[in-house]
Amino acid sequence: MNDSRYNAAGTAGAGRRDATAAIAPLAQPESPAEPLRVCVERALEAYFARLDGETAKDLYSMVLAEMEAPLLETVMRHAEGNQCQAAAMLGINRGTLRKKLKQYDLLG
Repeated sequence: MNDSRYNAAGTAGAGRRDATAAIAPLAQPESPAEPLRVCVERALEAYFARLDGETAKDLYSMVLAEMEAPLLETVMRHAEGNQCQAAAMLGINRGTLRKKLKQYDLLG
């Protein structure tokens, strides 16, 4: 997959993409029963450890983009491309789903 699809509105810098790519393997669950929250926490701790003195910037939107794009992709796949069904699964309206799919270049 193209890394730019995971950045909100194409605003992420290369350094942030590099940092998040480096922590991606750490976000894998250690067991099937491990909550997603623990995976995210472990990935964020690794991210902070790898900042090497740099200050974290725009962390909130980075984390949302890193989580939201794969969430949308996965739900759309499970809904077999049906946007109405995917929106219902996500608990959002179809218009919001379409907006988010556009934002992450996931339409088409």
